[in-house]
Amino acid sequence: MKTVSILGATGSIGQSTLDLVQRAPEAYQVLALTAAKDVEGLAAAARATNAKLAVIADETLYDALKTALSGTNIGVAAGPQALVEAAKLEADWTMAAIVGCAGLAPTLAALETGKTVALANKEALVSAGDLMLAVARRTGATLLPTDSEHNAVFQCLDQSAPKGVAKIILTASGGPFRTWTKAQMQAAQPEQALKHPNWAMGAKITIDSATMFNKGLELIEAHYLFDMPADRLEVIFHPQSVIHSMVEYVDGSVLAQMGAPDMRIPIAHCLAWPERIDTPVARLNLAEVAKLEFEAPDEVRFPALRLAREAMVEGGAKPAILNAANEMAVAAFLERRIAFTDIAVIVESVLHAYDAAAPSTISDVLEIDGEARRLAARSMEALPA
Repeated sequence: MKTVSILGATGSIGQSTLDLVQRAPEAYQVLALTAAKDVEGLAAAARATNAKLAVIADETLYDALKTALSGTNIGVAAGPQALVEAAKLEADWTMAAIVGCAGLAPTLAALETGKTVALANKEALVSAGDLMLAVARRTGATLLPTDSEHNAVFQCLDQSAPKGVAKIILTASGGPFRTWTKAQMQAAQPEQALKHPNWAMGAKITIDSATMFNKGLELIEAHYLFDMPADRLEVIFHPQSVIHSMVEYVDGSVLAQMGAPDMRIPIAHCLAWPERIDTPVARLNLAEVAKLEFEAPDEVRFPALRLAREAMVEGGAKPAILNAANEMAVAAFLERRIAFTDIAVIVESVLHAYDAAAPSTISDVLEIDGEARRLAARSMEALPA
């Protein structure tokens, strides 16, 4: 029986992971489940899986969680340090799905156990890629990419012959605004940006998909995961979201991973790796799909791709700065405090205004993250009314 912990159990990735785990209770024992604020969802998941421990990040919700789990033998804890302690339980397999830089410390703690970590938190790798990979190398931990794009690359990549890889091609649906003009995007409202054409995801990643910052972050993530330089990483729009990414080899061969746009596919691949398990997802019917379309992204309408590439090439602290500024800007847009197109404006402003030495510790990363957030807030105040 494989022991499993799910960091971020009430989000979309966490829920998909729970769905797979609960379909095979004889194969998985749940050690820890965590959530940010969703007491009801966390308690329900803990009860359903008979988890050993439930952790809520918001310390003020400890009593509410304790009450919700009264009458059970499930342990209860709260606060950021409790998240880290949950990650240290040495589960055979940990899903790291806490959104944003808040997931960095727990993900590093899981890697410190030397076990297997399925990474769905791209912000942690973007902000502290060198640090995370160094921990994985030192402890012997296995880091598996759960993002559909990076999981697709992982499945297509010939690990035995890395010199044969010419480039990695990440596909992007183009989001809800793929065909919109710049003027139309200027007036876009959160409700419109949250209507992704193909995927059901959390609010932050859905907005990132609309701006293309999600794909920009994935470029940086691919750079770290697959040790691939910027000039061998490419993004292409593919509205059908059937091909999740591709690997081109030096002989001209291109391998693509295909499947329905359902996150349970890459999660199942990571959960069973190096084996495979059955999933309840819809099977791909190419006759029904009928056609696959591709187009080059417009970096004038979607400057996020350019900014992410600049941060990746410059390296050092720049990816962490980019990520922190974007998190702040997305939150402000969802609260209707800035326009949709202001997200990229704010990120570019902070990226160009702030520099710092490359982080070598988690404290360095958090310091960079905090300063970038302060500059992003100041940038928002300077926007025209």
